[in-house]
Amino acid sequence: MLSLKILLRALRAGELKTIFISLCLSVAVVAAVSIFAERIEKAIVNESKELDRFADDVKNATNGGLNIKIYHGGSLGLKNNDVLRWLPTGAAEMGLVWANYLGRDAPALNAVYIQGSVGSSDEHIKAIPVLKDIYSAELKKWGIVPSGFMGLPILYASIFCKGEPVNSIEKLRTKKLRVWSKDMVDTFKRLGVSAQIIGQTEMYVALKTGVVDCAVYPALYAHTVSLHEVTNSASYLYPIAGLPYVLGASEKKWEKLPESYKNAVKSAAEELFQRSTDYTDDEANEIEARRKLESQGVDWLVDFSASDQRAFLDAAAETWKEAANDAGGDALNNRARILKAIGR
Repeated sequence: MLSLKILLRALRAGELKTIFISLCLSVAVVAAVSIFAERIEKAIVNESKELDRFADDVKNATNGGLNIKIYHGGSLGLKNNDVLRWLPTGAAEMGLVWANYLGRDAPALNAVYIQGSVGSSDEHIKAIPVLKDIYSAELKKWGIVPSGFMGLPILYASIFCKGEPVNSIEKLRTKKLRVWSKDMVDTFKRLGVSAQIIGQTEMYVALKTGVVDCAVYPALYAHTVSLHEVTNSASYLYPIAGLPYVLGASEKKWEKLPESYKNAVKSAAEELFQRSTDYTDDEANEIEARRKLESQGVDWLVDFSASDQRAFLDAAAETWKEAANDAGGDALNNRARILKAIGR
């Protein structure tokens, strides 16, 4: 879990004053803005660095007028699945909004993407402008201003197995598979594969004790959970294209900021977005991660066949359609817009 506070500093009557934005905000008054964020898996460290740089960019652009200070840990006591409730009230003036946590309050946003919605980084890049439009329109209904976006890396989901090597759906049908979300359970079920949700912290023991035979996981982060100790083979199946974060701001608080501060935030956020959606090194990082796993005893197999990869994406498309239909509202239209953008 990652929490941040943004401190706005301004001169009033020749003095530098600092107070919380939750109490008062004007051009001449210092304010405090809180950002709350959480990231699944293990990309938190890099995101923290990027947010640090974002903060520095804002500070430099405002000559120290807008100063961002980052706090780690859950000290704010704000839950990420409640962000649409606390952010508009100004309980925290800014927050990182991630669609995956919004199933209760904004099901149409929660169904924007699922595992397997896109089949490549190129498709994901084509979808991003539509995703930003969808986010902006939906969050406006909640009194939230998207001041910017932060992308997530493209990961490569592989099937790690213990015992018999597996690199085909046919073989996978004879195994018990660990996944991390309901949509994945549904997609693999369509392929005749038995999958169950097991948390990351329980995955190691589940593989070691035979609760499951295989697990879906990105090679890039496999070392962080010691998968090489409980599996002996792996094979690539599909890309994981994460939805971008929204740097959301409480509309009523945002409107009270001076235009120069708004522009500084938006400019720094755009630079952050460009950096975070630069996927040029992703493939090289993936290859390096696989080589490291091989040196630790994991047999890296030939990828799942093109037909198997296509079968997974087709099954995911059906799961996505069902999820969008269940979500209602604009979900089906959002899905259609994304599919049109990526050329399907």
